Amino acid sequence: MSGTKRSTVKKASAKKPAAKKPAAKKPAAKKPAAKKPAAKKPSSESASELIDAKLAALGDWRGETLSRLRALIKEAAPNVVEELKWRGTPVWSHNGLICTGETYRDKVKTTFAKGAALKDPSGLFNSSLEGNVRRAIDFFEGVKVDEKAFKALIRAAIELNESK
Repeated sequence: MSGTKRSTVKKASAKKPAAKKPAAKKPAAKKPAAKKPAAKKPSSESASELIDAKLAALGDWRGETLSRLRALIKEAAPNVVEELKWRGTPVWSHNGLICTGETYRDKVKTTFAKGAALKDPSGLFNSSLEGNVRRAIDFFEGVKVDEKAFKALIRAAIELNESK
């Protein structure tokens, strides 16, 4: 070797620079609690007024029929409580549910909550006969209501509610 000194140059490392580590994940922010549905604002209209409006909106024989049935219920049970439940269905109660008044395209139906336990000597019940609890009466256009028998069923339903 000749007498020249070799200068040693330090070479940069051939290694790739270390990959940047991803920043530590922050814990997921808590999702805001699901909002509870707003409480229904008390209506300025009473249930009776809402039922009046429903009957008026029907504007045909169904409204007239349900209106007549409602009057008979009130005659048979002056202290009956009227409510609107289950998507606007009129409901009558006295120490428990007596019956509901439902309207369909071709009929008006009164469903007695405990109808299977009621005596029906006039044979008004003509629907929901297969169940062990309820019974119903379907009223069709042009059919006359047996008012005396209907009021007797209302009174019997109240007596049943009071006996339990």
